[in-house]
Amino acid sequence: MKLQLRLSALALAGFMVFAQAAPDKATPDKAPAEGKAATESAAPDKPDDPISKYAAPQEDAVGDLLLQAMSLLGVAYRFGGNTPDDGLDCSGFIRYVFQKSLRVNLPRTAAEMAKVGKSVGRADLVPGDLVFFNTRGFSYSHVGIYMGNNKFIHAPRTGKNIEVSNLSQGYWSARFNGARRVNRSTAGQAADTSDDISVKSAAKKSAPAAEAKCRKGHKKCKAEAARGKTGGKAAKGGKKKKGRH
Repeated sequence: MKLQLRLSALALAGFMVFAQAAPDKATPDKAPAEGKAATESAAPDKPDDPISKYAAPQEDAVGDLLLQAMSLLGVAYRFGGNTPDDGLDCSGFIRYVFQKSLRVNLPRTAAEMAKVGKSVGRADLVPGDLVFFNTRGFSYSHVGIYMGNNKFIHAPRTGKNIEVSNLSQGYWSARFNGARRVNRSTAGQAADTSDDISVKSAAKKSAPAAEAKCRKGHKKCKAEAARGKTGGKAAKGGKKKKGRH
């Protein structure tokens, strides 16, 4: 059953790669404009391949990446996992795919991966981009690989297997944090996260509303505020544990 699933995954990935490349074949080569150098007039009509600079000239880098990722469909999630045999967590899956398909080493955790590459807007996503989510109460706690057509592949959580999900689905759309495009020129460059969606900004917006209610002098509100202060003091004694994801 697992063999049939992987064969189906490879066929699907191949179809998506050819579908993505089809429009380019129909575009004729343009001759350089008169009086201009060929390098100046040969501006591409399509978005830059996010990872092709990692591959040999004849290799289809995005295709290799997606085929490698799709071949792991059905592999079980395991927190801290680094190999398909032992299981993979979300960042372990991304790192394994990049190592095997492109021989590129990415940082180990999702939060570290979010610190490199070029920030990409949701409307500008192309296959091969890394997409990040807040699934554990802090930014960049989950990562997947964008495949095109609002689909991304990832290792979701304990008890589930590597799967393809829809970025437009309510759960993922609401938790989308941002995206990164990693290539040779941006791999060592700190990512600009100023445009990313942040949990902190949402928390700041909700705080004034809660304070406004308490100003009305309701006994229930005052009691809740007192409990919150007590809980806050207790929380200071412990440290929040953040594992790799």
